[in-house]
Amino acid sequence: MKKYILTGLLVWLPLAITIWVLMHVVGTLDGVFATLVVAAQTVLPESARPLLQQLREVPGLSVIIVVTALWLTGVAVTNMAGQWLLNQSNRMFSNIPIVKSIYSSVKQVSDTLFSSSGQAFRQAVLVQYPRAGAWTIAFVTGKPNGEVADNLPHDMLTLYVPTTPNPTSGFMLMVPRADVVELQMSVDEALKYIISMGVVAPPPSASTGSLPPVTPTTQS
Repeated sequence: MKKYILTGLLVWLPLAITIWVLMHVVGTLDGVFATLVVAAQTVLPESARPLLQQLREVPGLSVIIVVTALWLTGVAVTNMAGQWLLNQSNRMFSNIPIVKSIYSSVKQVSDTLFSSSGQAFRQAVLVQYPRAGAWTIAFVTGKPNGEVADNLPHDMLTLYVPTTPNPTSGFMLMVPRADVVELQMSVDEALKYIISMGVVAPPPSASTGSLPPVTPTTQS
């Protein structure tokens, strides 16, 4: 009986967690949308309040609004006028004290991670961490540059070592290329391997991969 219960749990657990995460996201967006509606009701005329109240009670409307807003923003910035407005807004935020430090840092990271032409994670590799003899999966993110590169030996790689089961936190290492073992598995397969704590292993490969050429990135 224990065997069948565990089997049923393995069937339903992924679906339950997926539904829970989606409900949490929708609930958060609905809360933000409700706050905006309340703020709008305080400044708009009395005649508009019943309509706003009806919109507030529509479940999931915030998700549709957010997706539509993201789509319209993406469409808008693909033309010359949208690019000009985007550049002006970036310039404005980059000149505000305190805000410019946060905004510039977040923008650089998001452009690197989510840009369709970017290569945030170039390849999955093996590296000895946190001590010699202990191996973990890491991702090549580039090469050291600037002042850091001037104080390091040549042929170094910058690696991101994610934690498990949450790969959004981790450690940055700069190691010699000779200390890195290249893997044939894709970045997606490596992420699944890390998130599953080694349970979901990628298929074995008979050959080792090769690292793509890495060029130093420059900060503007």
